[in-house]
Formats: sequence, structure tokens, C-alpha cells
Amino acid sequence: MSAPLETIRNIGIIAHIDAGKTTTTERILYYAGASHRMGSVDDGTTITDFDPEEQERGITIYSAAITCRWKEWQVNLIDTPGHVDFTAEVERSLRVLDGGIVIFSAREGVEAQSETVWRQANKYAVPRICFINKMDRIGAHFERTFNQIRDRLLANPVAIAIPMGQGPSSDPDPFHGVIDLIEMKGLLFDAESQGSKIETIEIPEEYRSLAEDWRGRLIEQVAVLDDAVLTRYLEEQPIEPQEIRRLLRQGTLQRVLQPVMCGSSLNFIGVQPLLDAVGAFLPSPAERPAVSGLRPGAKKETTEVRKPSIKEPFCGLIFKIQADPHGDLCFVRVYSGVLKSRARVLNARLGKKEIVNQLWHIQADRREKLEAESVEAGDIVGIAGLKDSVTGDTLCDGANPIALESIVFPEPVISMAVEPDSSSDRRKVAETLQLLSRQDPTFRAVVNEETGQTIISGMGELHLEVIRHRMERDFKLKVRVHKPRVSYRETIRSAIRVTGEFSRQLGGVAQLARVELELEPFQGSEAVVIVNRLGPNDLPAAFQEVIEQAIRDGAQGAGLLGYPLIQVRVTIRGASMSDLEHPEVAFQAASLNAVQQGVNEQNLVLLEPIMKLEVVTPEEFVGNVHSDLMSRRATICGTEQRGDLQVILAEVPLASMFGYSTHVRSMSQGRASYSMEPLKYSEAPPEVLREMLG
Repeated sequence: MSAPLETIRNIGIIAHIDAGKTTTTERILYYAGASHRMGSVDDGTTITDFDPEEQERGITIYSAAITCRWKEWQVNLIDTPGHVDFTAEVERSLRVLDGGIVIFSAREGVEAQSETVWRQANKYAVPRICFINKMDRIGAHFERTFNQIRDRLLANPVAIAIPMGQGPSSDPDPFHGVIDLIEMKGLLFDAESQGSKIETIEIPEEYRSLAEDWRGRLIEQVAVLDDAVLTRYLEEQPIEPQEIRRLLRQGTLQRVLQPVMCGSSLNFIGVQPLLDAVGAFLPSPAERPAVSGLRPGAKKETTEVRKPSIKEPFCGLIFKIQADPHGDLCFVRVYSGVLKSRARVLNARLGKKEIVNQLWHIQADRREKLEAESVEAGDIVGIAGLKDSVTGDTLCDGANPIALESIVFPEPVISMAVEPDSSSDRRKVAETLQLLSRQDPTFRAVVNEETGQTIISGMGELHLEVIRHRMERDFKLKVRVHKPRVSYRETIRSAIRVTGEFSRQLGGVAQLARVELELEPFQGSEAVVIVNRLGPNDLPAAFQEVIEQAIRDGAQGAGLLGYPLIQVRVTIRGASMSDLEHPEVAFQAASLNAVQQGVNEQNLVLLEPIMKLEVVTPEEFVGNVHSDLMSRRATICGTEQRGDLQVILAEVPLASMFGYSTHVRSMSQGRASYSMEPLKYSEAPPEVLREMLG
């Protein structure tokens, strides 16, 4: 029997790397009774960082799902990575979650990846609460971080808890507890019981005026959500705690505000109030909007809607696939209806049935067999037995089909060649890479037809390094890798009209297909936009589709240098043919010939990936870092103060950044750190293009 829908909380923990996500998750699981001891990131003993690579590096790489109970709520929790190379794990998690906890370090404040995950949460309209962690660190500052959330993320933070003191025990007023602004009480967490015992006290006198000031701000922000409460507030009547909670929940669900709390997960302070806030302010699946999608196979576009109810037809989205020696395990968010074990469900993308062999509850790397043989709307479950389904596919009731919007992942930005140590392993390497690309949508593996090399592509050097280690550790493959290669793109400088031809003699008869295209520069969200100006009398519809598909396929590698085309609009102006034995093949060849003519040497523009870079460094190394970035063709966008550190914001070509992590550490005696994420494609310098053209 699934938990009542109103008591389920599907939440994710998201943040910049090293803000304390995994430690906070460990505390949550311990206090909720899902684990009997608290793991440590430093010791590699956490539940959610179960992969050897995660334990060795002390970072989260794979999102991990785990279920626990806190008071009357069932919490389905996903701990996500903070490193930009693994942003796809955050993307797919936020797509299926109902709410989020965003964690910030009180010392570093709002960092680059904090902005990225906040934007991702905005994209999927995820209500969230904020937790300012590490209040016991040197340089911790609650109000500075609170203001950065408001100013840098354009958010509306509302503090519902503030710290008593801040900084380590050596400070004059160290962080030692929190003040609950709703109940106006102090909370002290007993270190000997690892925070399990909480003492409620009256607010100490030295913090009372500060607490009253923050509480005034809290009431001012929630009162505007209700006219009756606003009237009482203006008349200076007291606002009851239950009224404040009701309005905080209302504002959080409407995403007009974000409750903010604080603590130190490492030292067991503030985690239980955070769990209370998850239940009190974040939505249940029943409080999220109905999902909508298209009816597959319908002659005209028909929108289907599924409410979060067991009375609706079954509908679920595969958001992750975990490769397993016993077969793939698909993580599915159930949006509506009931899913039973051994049921036959429809894959809306493929239009074919899949059999649900088994249903599993996922506890990080452990599977727990469901006692019940079914799951209901609102749940997150693991499915074994699916053969052809991939991440982003919709599973649904065959009698009531629906195709939900798939998950869009960023394009890989870095590539390298990989080859087995022995030729006997070549087939196994190909199978392993195919399996890994099924699991990770931002990882690609293709064989270069000209060189015969296998090229793997990903989101960064760390991403590809982790993939390589997995091949060696999990699949017992020895592989050699070659220097990383940047994934360039190609476009055109100006509009051009071209005619592609395919002709050959067959039995003395000329076979001819001709396609006339116009290519022009175009700025849009799609890489290549195709406009078909052919009428039904010009060419049969089936051949027109062949031409369009050939242009799409050709654009993936039809550029002069073999890189995909982007920012191009292709207009089909004309097409003709003589009697052809294989017209589809002829039109494919003619279309590809036309595209290749359009991207000629005189009209070619080579585009390189530009990264958004943030370097955090002590002030004495700013000059060194600045000079080094200029030598890497970086554009410095600005600098800002973050506590006692300087932050340099820049845009820099990816091609200039290989090996930067080692270099920036050596320049700063190991004290500088950086984060980098894909930003855009820009024209590469002429000398790069000349070198490639040879």
C-alpha cells in the first residue's frame, strides 16, 4: 500500500559543489531512522555516495534516490551532484521532483553552480526552501549569504530561522544554535547525542532585538499574501504561528518566496527543523499541477492531461537508467494511475509495449523489493525488465496513450579518442560504451568513419576521467586515451544558394536527382532550421521527407571540417528527378552534396565553445590568476569580494582550459578554486581555422 498522496514529499538536495549536500543527506537519513549511523564524506562511508569514485574523490557524481519517513511524511529524497560536469544528474532529477532544498555555504555564499541549479529549478517551476549551511566555519556570514540569494538569484528569501552566533568556537560569539522566528524560541542541539536531543529555550537577551527585527521582516513578507492578515498586521495585531505557517506554505507553493533556514550539518545543528520545513512548506504530488503531453499517433496535435490521482490512467517518466550486471534499472516517476508488477505498458516514443518484470524501492545502491505489487501516483520507483526504453521516455497505459515532454540535456563540449589495449577487447569496449551512453545522456561514443577511432564526448575532463575509470574498474577493460579534443561547431558567414546533384549511368540511362537549397545564418534555439518551400505537385511527400531528413542527418557532420552545423536556416527551394531506380538514395546524396557546397572554405565560420568561468582566490594571487587568464584568451567580466576572497568572473574558450585545475592550484599554493560551465559558441580565431584547414 503506497503512502497517502498528501503525505508524500518528492524532494531533491541541490547546491554548488562542497556546500554540504551529502552531509546534510546523511543527517536527514539518520534522524529519520533510515540509517543507524552517520556516514562521513571524508571517510567515504556515506549512503548516497556509494560509488568508489565518489568515495575516493569526496564528491557526488551520481544522483542517488532514497526513501525515509519523518513524522507523518514519506520523503523520497534525491541527493544530486554539485560539479558542473555532472549537471545532467541535477537536470533529470529536477524534472521529476516536486520540491527542492537548496544548500548554500555560509562562508562562500552564492557560487557559480548555485546559480546554475537555481536556474534549473526555475525552469521546472520547482518550489524550494534554502538552508545556509556551515555557519560554524571561519568567515561564515548569514546575512551576507541571505542578501546574495536575493540579489544574485533574483529570489525572494524569507528567513524563518537565524543563527545564534556565527563562526568557529574560537570566535568571540561562535555559532551554537538557531532561533525559530515563527515560534520565537531558541533551539540548542546536543553534541553528545549527535544532535538527536534538542533543547528549546527562551531567546537569550543578546539576540532578542535581532530576532524581533528578522521576525518583523518575516511577517511583513507573508502578510501581503492574505488581505485579512495584512489588515491585522497594519493594525499591529499579533499574527499567530499557525497563520504564518499557512502563508509560508502558500507562498512557497506559488513560488513567490523561499523560506530560509540555517545550521551546520557537520556538527548536527539545524537539520531536524529543516525536515519539519520539508513537510510543512514543500508540496505533495497532489499540490503540483497536472502533467500534459501529446497523444502519440493522433492525426492532429491533441493534448492529453493527467492529474496526480490513482483514478487517472497510468503515466510515468523514465528519468534515469542505472546499468546493472543483472539488467538495466529504470528510475520512473509515476505521475498518475497505478503501476502493477508484470504489467505491459506502452512506450509512447517507440509505440511498443514493454513488460514491467519487477518493481523496486531504491535505497541508494541497494534495491529493496516492494512488499506490494504496485505503486501509485506520486511515487518514485525502480523498474527492471524494460528492453528498449531510454531516459526521457514516457510509459503509459496502452489504451490511453500520452507522450510527456522529454528531458533536454546539454550538448557535450569535450572529446577524446579511446582505444582498447588489445584488439580482442574492441567489441567489449563498443558494448560497454553503448551501455554507458544509455545511462548518461550527456556522454556520447561514436566511431569516426575516416580514422576508425572511437571518440567519446562529455561535459568536461572530470566527466571523461570518471567514465574511463568506470570502464577499468567495473568492466575490467584496459583502455588508452588520447588528448581531449574540443567539440567545435561550424556555421556560415553569409546566405548562399546551391544545387546538389546525384547522377550516374545505369544500363545506358542517366539517373539524375537535383536538390536546390538556400543556406543562411540564423540565430535560434534549434541548431538547424529547415523550411520546405516545395509544393505537393513539385515532389511526392515521401521524397520531401527524405530530403528534410538527409539535411538533418547531414548537418550532424556535413561541415567542411566534419563538425556539426549550427545557427543555419536551410530553405528547400526546388527538387527534380529523372526515372530513378532508388530515388530515396539519390535524394539523400543530392541533399548532402548541396549542404556540403554551402559550407565551403570561403563561407565557413568555425565556432568554439566558450565557458563561463568563476575563479575564487585569496587577494594576493589575483594578479597571477588575471595574467594567466588573459594568456588563455579570456574575457574578464568582473571581480567581486566574497568574504576575504576575490572572485574573478570570466568567459574563456574551452580549448585554452585543459589542465587548468592543476595550474591554478600551483599558481595559488593550492588555495584557489574554480568552476566552469558551458555558456555559448563564438567564432574561433582565424589561426585556429587555418591550422585545421591545413
